[in-house]
Order: sequence, then structure tokens, then C-alpha cells
Amino acid sequence: MRQESWRPDAIDTKVPSVARMYDYFLGGEDNYQSDREACEQLLEQVPSTKVLAVNNRRFLRRAVRLLAAEYGIRQFVDHGSGLPTQDNVHQVAQAVDPDSRVVYVDNDPIVLAHGRALLEENDRTAVIQADMRDTDGIFSHPETTRLIDFSRPVAALFVSVLHCIPDADDPAGLIRRVAARLAPGSFLVICQLVSDRPQIRTFVTDFMAEATGGQWGRVREEHEVAEYFAGLEILEPGLGEVSTWRPDNELAPVQPSDEWLEWGGIGRLP
Repeated sequence: MRQESWRPDAIDTKVPSVARMYDYFLGGEDNYQSDREACEQLLEQVPSTKVLAVNNRRFLRRAVRLLAAEYGIRQFVDHGSGLPTQDNVHQVAQAVDPDSRVVYVDNDPIVLAHGRALLEENDRTAVIQADMRDTDGIFSHPETTRLIDFSRPVAALFVSVLHCIPDADDPAGLIRRVAARLAPGSFLVICQLVSDRPQIRTFVTDFMAEATGGQWGRVREEHEVAEYFAGLEILEPGLGEVSTWRPDNELAPVQPSDEWLEWGGIGRLP
């Protein structure tokens, strides 16, 4: 497949990356000492963070499988996709229909590097290096236009990424911009970190902003995330903590409600 070039010196291994920290929490190996140290510091204050990451990944798999198998979605744009791991979006979707098309979007150069290697033989999937806030750039990118037909329904994924966007950049406005570009019958899969404890919101927001060199937004509250779904038809069982959203089985770990949650769901464009 065709991919963009990247330079190893573009990766700053001394500054933690949200994508690499997430990889560490999932048990991956594509992370550096700075990422691991930041994760361990975070776990000291919010011990449920690893369970949260695992539940979030499981939610992503369930959401993609549902949209592919029950709603016939064959096109996916994964904003802030992070590093490849097991059961990636294209693997789940193409297990339903091998012709499913997926575009991964991330601004971390290591994601591009590893994604390019993983998807070398898959011409129905692409990884592009872009800021998820750059809707025009993403939608007009050659790899996006090669794979995605925006006249047909698309699933736009914003899974555990909107807390990386500051209020000044208007995450709700980003969702509205993307929704305006999608065909009727398209879906938006959205969740982000929330907490009803001000001290947790403040600590994590400040810690991550400092650790990542400002590549962070804010841990929000449930009502703020609910605003992202304005104008969308929300699929059952509605919005909530993602481990409770159509769980595969009763053995999945439950996220403690007294710390922070990954909260959201799936909305459909009428």
C-alpha cells in the first residue's frame, strides 16, 4: 500500500506520547522509558487507568463489529487511532467483509511507522499522519479519497481522543464539522475520559498536559460529552461507561466509578 514517509528523528523519546502511553497500558512494547514512567506516575494517583484502557479497546472492537455486521458499514475513519494492537479496526471490519476500508489518523510519527509496516500488504487500509482537528486535510488526503466514498455512509471514530483537545479548539465543534461532511446514515463513535470528582479532573488534566508537553485537553464531565451527540440518533443502550455498552460477556473488568470513566456511545446521522 502507499504510505507517507517518516523520519526516526521526528520521534522525541524523552516526551511521553498519549499513543505510546496507551500502548503501554494495553501491554504493548512500542513505548519508551518516558512513557512508562508517566504511566506509573498516573497509576499511583488513578489506579484504575489500566482497566480503563482495556475496557476502552474492547468497546472499540464491539462498536466496529456491530456497525459492520448489523448496519452494513464498510468505511471507517479512525481519528487518533494510536499504535496498532490486536484486533485493530480493519481486522474487525474486514472479518465481516474483506472489502471494508479503513483510514487511520494520528499525529504521532511512530504510529505512521508501525502502521505502515503492519498494513504493507493491505491495500484497503491506510495510515495518515495528521492532526485530528484538520478535518479538511484528512478528508482531502490522497489516501482518504482513494479509500473512502463520502457519498455513502461512513463510521467516524473518536474513541478516547477528545480529551486530548483543549476547550479552545472546541471538540464539540470538531464533531459537528465531521458530521457535516458525512452522508445520511453515517455513524459517529465517541467516548472520552470523564470524572465527577473535581480533584481527579484537575490532577489528570494538569499531569497529562505537563507530561506530554501540552498535547492534552481536559478530563470532562458526562454532560459535556453528551453535547457531542447533539442532533444524532443515539443507539441503544444510550450513552454511558463503555464497559457497560453491549458487553460481550459478564467477565469483562468493570471500571470503578469512583475515579474516572471512559464515557460515550454511538450516534447515527438521520
